[in-house]
Amino acid sequence: MIKTQMIMGMPIIVQIEDEVTNEQIFQDVFSYLTYVDNKFSTYKSDSEISKINSGLILEENYSEDMKLIFKLAKKTKEQTNGYFDILNPKGYLDPSGIVKGWAISNASKIIEKSSYKNFCVYAGGDIQTKGHFKNNTSWKIGIQNPFDTQKIVKTVNLTGQGIATSGNYVRGNHIYCPHNPNIILDDIVSLTVVANDVFEADTLATAAYAMGKDGITFLSKIKNIHAYSIDKFGIATMTEGFKQFVDSIK
Repeated sequence: MIKTQMIMGMPIIVQIEDEVTNEQIFQDVFSYLTYVDNKFSTYKSDSEISKINSGLILEENYSEDMKLIFKLAKKTKEQTNGYFDILNPKGYLDPSGIVKGWAISNASKIIEKSSYKNFCVYAGGDIQTKGHFKNNTSWKIGIQNPFDTQKIVKTVNLTGQGIATSGNYVRGNHIYCPHNPNIILDDIVSLTVVANDVFEADTLATAAYAMGKDGITFLSKIKNIHAYSIDKFGIATMTEGFKQFVDSIK
């Protein structure tokens, strides 16, 4: 069963392939993601993050989820040598680069806790899989061609992993380098990360993209992290571990 809702300004797709599926689980997942959007959206003036940026909420009054996100953001910043930072060039806190993957990961855990074993949660390029697709096959995830988004350059087979792709080819220059916000990130046009959890895949994909050509090398040194990048000339590079998920190597 597949259900879709527009949340966070994008279609959220939940697909469950267990034989018996209850409508309630979809409502639970979408309600949770709506809660996250209402709390962390920088586009909503009444969200907690907007009120923090406006000085209306002091640190001692942050919600537990907000404290957790800030803690995770700090940890990720340290892990990526400062290439992941939720403080944007304008001086405002924008945790959207960490919240989406975190929310999709948590949504997946909601489904799993309800005893479902085969499902997929998708949100704007961030995907968490669990178990299998129909007839015990893997979940097949297509990586878009950044030069022609109607085409797929690689198909990735997942059975419980998370995957995320970063790039400026769809939304324009929304990713920046924290160490030099004025440079244009155009050496790499697409960077995909497969990890055990979509949260890790999402944050590392964003940080590695900000590193430019060095991103794929950085990712190759992290255990259980697998990556695939495409540069501005259309040349693809993948880490050794990424090959296990790809249908065919060309």
